Amino acid sequence: MTKPRIIELLLITTVPVMFLAEQGVPDLKLVLLTCVGGYLSAGGANALNMYIDRDIDALMDRTSQRPLVTGMVSPAECLAFGVTLAIVSTLLFGLTVNWLSAWLSLGALLFYVVVYTMILKRRTSQNIVWGGIAGCLPVLIGWSAVTNSMSWAPVILFGVMFFWTPPHYWPLSMRVKEDYARVGVPMLPVIASNKVVARQIVIYSWVMVVVSLLLQPLGYTGWFYTAVALAAGGMWLWEAHGLQNRAKAETTGGKLKEMRLFHWSITYVSVLFLAIAVDPFLR
Repeated sequence: MTKPRIIELLLITTVPVMFLAEQGVPDLKLVLLTCVGGYLSAGGANALNMYIDRDIDALMDRTSQRPLVTGMVSPAECLAFGVTLAIVSTLLFGLTVNWLSAWLSLGALLFYVVVYTMILKRRTSQNIVWGGIAGCLPVLIGWSAVTNSMSWAPVILFGVMFFWTPPHYWPLSMRVKEDYARVGVPMLPVIASNKVVARQIVIYSWVMVVVSLLLQPLGYTGWFYTAVALAAGGMWLWEAHGLQNRAKAETTGGKLKEMRLFHWSITYVSVLFLAIAVDPFLR
């Protein structure tokens, strides 16, 4: 119910920012507490998402084996589990890390559950654009856990993740758009052609790469991060434009190869944030 594979990606963006904030190795106890608190908070959000979406999850192939759909867990149990994790994670952050991180964590949870799942998801094709803000907040949490403050560095990385989320998720949505269409969820690939979706992916991709390069001129990173950001960003743009070219040629089915960009997007964010963690040691 906590969707651990998704949370892995959130932690990948949290811990490296702690190295950047410390400009070295942060307190390892603090890292552990931040990871535990972040896992519990994101896990609570994911459980509450399953509780709210249990009706459409039962109709979608991709989600048909989730615990509430199969009857392994009752709705009441799932709701209680999600609320408990939300409370425990907030208190853990507040009492062992700091209250700024606690409120950011709670804000991310509420944004995902209320704004994305309850308000945006079933109403607008911009659902993943604005709903993705919840997944951007871990970079702020990682920074605040170390400094108990904010700075331009985590704001820039927030921007990277904000512009990363749509071109990360839309290729997957292209693959499973029949699922979303069946339950009336207006993901962009459901209501727009592949050409339109691919064009939007390219636009967001270019902005993402440009934003990722702002850390160096502002003095937060050095040559290593910049080199990695350029190389990884260049590869991303190659894949994004390749998808757009195939969409323009009206390629369909497996030949569209939309999942290539989806898989690369996970590699991209992992490599980029690893560079963020390594860069302070090479300056």
